[in-house]
Amino acid sequence: MARPRSAHEPGEEPDERFTLANERTFLAWIRTALALIGGGLAAGQLLEFDSDAARLGVALPPIVLGGLVALMSYARWRDTQRAMRLGEPIPTGGPPRLLAFAIGALALVVAVIVVIDALSG
Repeated sequence: MARPRSAHEPGEEPDERFTLANERTFLAWIRTALALIGGGLAAGQLLEFDSDAARLGVALPPIVLGGLVALMSYARWRDTQRAMRLGEPIPTGGPPRLLAFAIGALALVVAVIVVIDALSG
């Protein structure tokens, strides 16, 4: 079994300002994840729909997306820290790309669910 990559692999210790900036970015992604989870929970509890399926369709996707963002944010922190230690380019992609596409898709799905629920009720 392969050993998981660590932020503390061989290489030079990066300037603490960059390490702390990387940590602040990680914490910003965690706040985003918590906001998605909280928004999904609030939607599930506060919005009234004629069907439980519509309620789940609106509440569950942001909760799942929040969990994915939280997990991906740690991987991004780790990969960025490793790149700084080894003097490599900072990795691209990851949470920003996922979040942009997922929130766009989520908005479309929720809009369709709200329209269908309004027309059926």
